[in-house]
Amino acid sequence: MLIEILIAVIIGCCFGIITGLTPGVHINLVAMILLGVSPILLQHFAPLTLAAFIVAMSITHTFLDFVPSVFLGAPESETALAVLPGHRMLLEGKGYEAVKLSTIGCLICLIITIALLPSLVILTPIIYKNLQSYIGWILFAVVAFMILREHGINKKFWSFFIFMISGVLGLIVFNIYVLKDPLLPMLSGLFGISMLIMSLSEKVSIPKQKISDDIKVDGKTLAKSCSAGTFSGSLVSIFPGMGPAQAAILGSQITGKLGVYGFIILVGGIGTVSMLMSLVTLFSINKARNGAIIVVQEIVGKFGVNELIAMMAVSLIAAAIATLLSLYFAKVFSKLINKVNYKVLCISIIIFVTLLVFFFTSWIGLLVLATATAIGLIPNVLNIGRNHAMGCLLLPVILYFIL
Repeated sequence: MLIEILIAVIIGCCFGIITGLTPGVHINLVAMILLGVSPILLQHFAPLTLAAFIVAMSITHTFLDFVPSVFLGAPESETALAVLPGHRMLLEGKGYEAVKLSTIGCLICLIITIALLPSLVILTPIIYKNLQSYIGWILFAVVAFMILREHGINKKFWSFFIFMISGVLGLIVFNIYVLKDPLLPMLSGLFGISMLIMSLSEKVSIPKQKISDDIKVDGKTLAKSCSAGTFSGSLVSIFPGMGPAQAAILGSQITGKLGVYGFIILVGGIGTVSMLMSLVTLFSINKARNGAIIVVQEIVGKFGVNELIAMMAVSLIAAAIATLLSLYFAKVFSKLINKVNYKVLCISIIIFVTLLVFFFTSWIGLLVLATATAIGLIPNVLNIGRNHAMGCLLLPVILYFIL
């Protein structure tokens, strides 16, 4: 049984490479396919083995999905906010360092979460019961603070405008029921293609990437970033409707200025913690908060103490493997990125993402992509924070909790 689970972990990590490095291919897609063929697989494998595969794939995905965000500008909801600082580091020849910082956040926050597991199992039902009524107002306060911290009335106005227009876009997109994957065209336009278009217009060139093992992050920043990442990532799984992007905004506002390095560590940690916490919420309040863990629930059935401990062990093993994989692929991308014509690369990525959006979401997705791209260009023109475009996720969530 142990050997079978270890093999499942290794295979899961291999699939995590595919989902993590390929824009638009999500772990939920693979998990749902697995669920469809699970009646056949369960004739040959134990439910815990299939669960180990899904968890290992999911953990590996959270480590690797930062690579395409930095080097290709192709974000998912977990990494959208980190695209700009990550891309800025890429243009400074520090793309490898950006991925390494994210990996540090993933690994340390995972270890902290596992260490706090007994406390989290006890506290999660209490927090869920007592804070659910206030989360909308907390997010509202965070948004108000984000807008008010902009310098000058003009920038405050345009920040509010960007937040509202992207929020309205989010409300519309999430209510288009024929749109199977609303985040793909919306986030790709707001944070991916719009950034690539600006890079083309500014005639950006990618410098030779430095592969350095010496990254200086002071202990205070590391502690603040990992603490905020663990706390914020936990909220994602405890409260329905709250995603990694909202958690990143909340965490960064609570801790104050973290700098580029600290913020990337924070964002890296949130995705991994939210995945682990989905297992905790499944055990403690019987609620699965993402598609992959819903499949685990369907396959395993009763998720007890033994299953929770087993999946935490699987997560730890997968994290060790994913750390090595993340750094390896960051080195590969670093060596390849400056050998290609950046203008051609940008155009190729734009075409690829557009085709991907059309494949998954048809013509309606292309309309969303074009609208989101137009909105995503405005912050660059007005020289205001692109983070206000996260209104596409924040406004629907705030209204979900308040109304």
